[in-house]
Amino acid sequence: MTSFDTWPPISIAGTGSYLPERVVTNEELVATGLETTPEWIVEHTGIRTRHWATDEQRTSDLAIEAARRALGAAQVHPDEIDLIVVATTTPDQPMPSTAAAVHAGLGLRTDAGALDVNAACSGFVYALHAGASMLAGGETWTNALVIGAEVCSRATDPTDRTTRIFFGDGAGAVVLRKDLEVADVIAMAAADAGLDPGAAFNEGIDGGTHEDDTAGLRSVTYTTIDVGSESLTMATGGFFTMDGPAAKRFAIPALVEGVRSACRDALLDVDELALVIPHQSNRRMLEAAIDELGLPEGRLATTIDRFGNTAAASIPITLDAAVRDGRVSSGDLLCLVGYGAGLQTASCVLRWSD
Repeated sequence: MTSFDTWPPISIAGTGSYLPERVVTNEELVATGLETTPEWIVEHTGIRTRHWATDEQRTSDLAIEAARRALGAAQVHPDEIDLIVVATTTPDQPMPSTAAAVHAGLGLRTDAGALDVNAACSGFVYALHAGASMLAGGETWTNALVIGAEVCSRATDPTDRTTRIFFGDGAGAVVLRKDLEVADVIAMAAADAGLDPGAAFNEGIDGGTHEDDTAGLRSVTYTTIDVGSESLTMATGGFFTMDGPAAKRFAIPALVEGVRSACRDALLDVDELALVIPHQSNRRMLEAAIDELGLPEGRLATTIDRFGNTAAASIPITLDAAVRDGRVSSGDLLCLVGYGAGLQTASCVLRWSD
């Protein structure tokens, strides 16, 4: 693998996102019998609507649509893709990977790589780092797709207010391009300051909390099947559970430190950031964190009011929205920061270039 100090320039050539057509309002959720009100949901989470997939739509279906839009924005043909990395906590099945289904759906070359990453709501930043690293190290590779995709609605208990109101479904994607000739590109750090691309990634985990109930997939169901003369017991499903107050105690410091760490590694001051694009967990948490960072609210990118918490998909969806809304200009420094179950954090700094 190529070391960071010898990385070729890598750019984000295009972004894309896809949200299922079905829009679920707070009023619709309350009508199912949840003990809350539409006003309470908005006041405490900032969420007004979220999108849910149909029964026929899989995580890979959402990922394929987002990927097609990113490919269109990048003007890259599927045949030019050398690698797919999909970040998801709700894969189509344990194996083969959801990335393999996306590979087939897009009709990629048989020699193009495909793998999944599961790092919960930090997953897209991990996937971005993995995709960029592998692209840099692949001598003949030029383009990679990095996707965050989720169908979280199927992993929430319809009777559990603490999770049901938060989660939505969707996918976001970016096309990474390795450019061996042109230096004026997006870098994974402030490249014109003489920094290596890998230095702006910051990742970590408090593994001691992995079995608590702060956030995770719990209430797992098991199925036993006969395989020859033996029985095999498999986990077959379950619902997300979340301790809201505990999640808040973790999330705000994690978001703040994630941004500060990425900026320190990139030798930047936080106030040089044009936009912070965080995992979309809770509007009140995001506002508290941006205030603690000393940044004006105008430098915070959010989509949670429209799309809810889409886990590993939330960062690329919000990045695509910011790009398409004209909130990102050439030369802007962006910080992507994820945090969630594990408890994990991951962040990076990008310099945007048209």
